[in-house]
Amino acid sequence: MNLNLLGIDFEEWYHPQLVKPFVNHMKHEPKIIKGIEKIIELLQKNETSATFFMVGEVLEHKPDILDLILENGHEIAFHTMTHSNLNESTKEKFLEELDTFTEMTNGKSKGFRAPSFSLNHNSSWLIDILEKNNYVYDSSVVPAKTKLYGLPNAENKPYRITKECLEKNSDDGKILEFPLLVTKFLGKKIPAGGGFYLRTLPLRIIKNSIKSYQKNNFPAVFYIHSWELTPEFMPKIKMSKQDEFVTYHNLNKAYGKMDELLKEFKFTSFDNFIQNSK
Repeated sequence: MNLNLLGIDFEEWYHPQLVKPFVNHMKHEPKIIKGIEKIIELLQKNETSATFFMVGEVLEHKPDILDLILENGHEIAFHTMTHSNLNESTKEKFLEELDTFTEMTNGKSKGFRAPSFSLNHNSSWLIDILEKNNYVYDSSVVPAKTKLYGLPNAENKPYRITKECLEKNSDDGKILEFPLLVTKFLGKKIPAGGGFYLRTLPLRIIKNSIKSYQKNNFPAVFYIHSWELTPEFMPKIKMSKQDEFVTYHNLNKAYGKMDELLKEFKFTSFDNFIQNSK
């Protein structure tokens, strides 16, 4: 059976890029963390292992969830400490955060995802840092252009990435890039690998795009946010109409849609996939 990849981007209600500007004045009391067991149960009932791309300050707040994740057969990976987008000026901060996260997780993290898929030519320095810190893979590339992110010329299948070569396989690359699932919709290439697109696209379109990847014998890389699986803990923040739509549209349908995909397709963690590919 074809294996696909599932990443749970585990972050708090105040971490998403579109939410942050509207909550700076609020008390940041973690709430999504209460849904960790619900997420583990969803994976368990579907016999699925996943990679938890963890925002480090969530672990700082509740360190025992690390053991809960690992003991249930899942993988921990790095999603920065505070879910801030990466650019030319954040290199030193990133280095410090990576050291902190490595210490907190006893060096168990081998994978990374940039917040809001903010890996681009202004933040490509992070590939060298991952390499030097014995990281094995990254999953920050969306091979389609959106308002917030995307490298539309990137490959769809896993490839070796370097700082100079973000979109095509490089023989010099040591870090394995796992680009997110994309599809064609009304003649345009769009993301189909989770988040807003899971909530908004008809499920048959996502299923067909997974099947087309499987026909080509490479994995569909999928993600879902912790707060999308636990909308009961996600406060409704007053935002601009557009940002509110992207954040909350069909939020209460995400769990059911993800459950259906897990029943129909086989998903696993990034680490399991790499081990099975050797």
